[in-house]
Amino acid sequence: MSSATHPSALRTWWAQRPPAAGAAVMATGIVSVALHLTGREILSRTALVLACAAWLILAANFVYLLLADRAQWVQRAGTPGALTAVAATTVLGTRFSLLGWSLLAAVLLVLAALLWPWLLYLVVQRWGRGMPGAVFLSCVATEGLAVLAATLAAATSTPWLAHAALVPFWLGIVLYLIALFRFDLRQVARGSGDHWVAGGALAISALAGAKLLAAAGTGMYLWNADDQAVLHDVTVLLLTLDLAWYAVLLAAEIAWPRLRYDVRRWSTVFPLGMTAAATLSVAVVVDVPWLDAPGRALLWIAVAGWLAVAAGAVVQARAGLRSAAEGSGAAVRSTAPR
Repeated sequence: MSSATHPSALRTWWAQRPPAAGAAVMATGIVSVALHLTGREILSRTALVLACAAWLILAANFVYLLLADRAQWVQRAGTPGALTAVAATTVLGTRFSLLGWSLLAAVLLVLAALLWPWLLYLVVQRWGRGMPGAVFLSCVATEGLAVLAATLAAATSTPWLAHAALVPFWLGIVLYLIALFRFDLRQVARGSGDHWVAGGALAISALAGAKLLAAAGTGMYLWNADDQAVLHDVTVLLLTLDLAWYAVLLAAEIAWPRLRYDVRRWSTVFPLGMTAAATLSVAVVVDVPWLDAPGRALLWIAVAGWLAVAAGAVVQARAGLRSAAEGSGAAVRSTAPR
């Protein structure tokens, strides 16, 4: 048997990537958004390019499994990490909308909206007790739709899109409360990184509220003063709860250090970046200028976290590729004619 019949080392390594790897796109994309909000456009666009490259690779793998290994696709689609596909798509769409690329952002919104119900259904079916932090991705994916729809509504002056965004906004909050009762609180001390999504889900909910408020501020009449006040208060409450979670999770990291790299650490970077983006956005729409400085500080913490996790990912990838190459070589030698 020739070596050509064996999978390449790269394919073998890539096949082992869990669905949660999509959190890398989410993390990189939201860091790009937050950098844009602070005027760091070169860094923002650099991060966007990296996020797009990772998204394309993950999308190719998603389609490949769907066509070539349906059983494996269904198995992966039923895990909470599969919802990172929806969340990552909405985060990229939001960044494209901020660039003025409304058509591309709209295409990504449609794609995410089509994926969302199927993946959410498959994931919720397998919910149980004592779930890891990835259980909150149901909220994150849903609120991602609200963020992108509201951002597009403001950019294109489309009132119905803002009204439509209210549905995933409120539904996401309901899903958060359900997930909270299924979350294993011991993950705060023991989790490998995705426990941070407990706070990140609140952050993206606050960002969704800020985007809805911003859409109303463009001159469109979307709702009355009472509804606006409710949305304002809920958005502020969500950000407050997010910052409280941030403090708790940061204290837990200090008390129980977990320094070894894990792919789920991308689910730590995402809440760091999302909290920064939410803080910066809420500071503007609720007219609280003093929130800008904390938002910028949180951004640089997120950037530092991104660099640390990216370095760990590169080291692990090199080791994984080397191991896969050695395994493939051994397989070739064992089947070679003697």
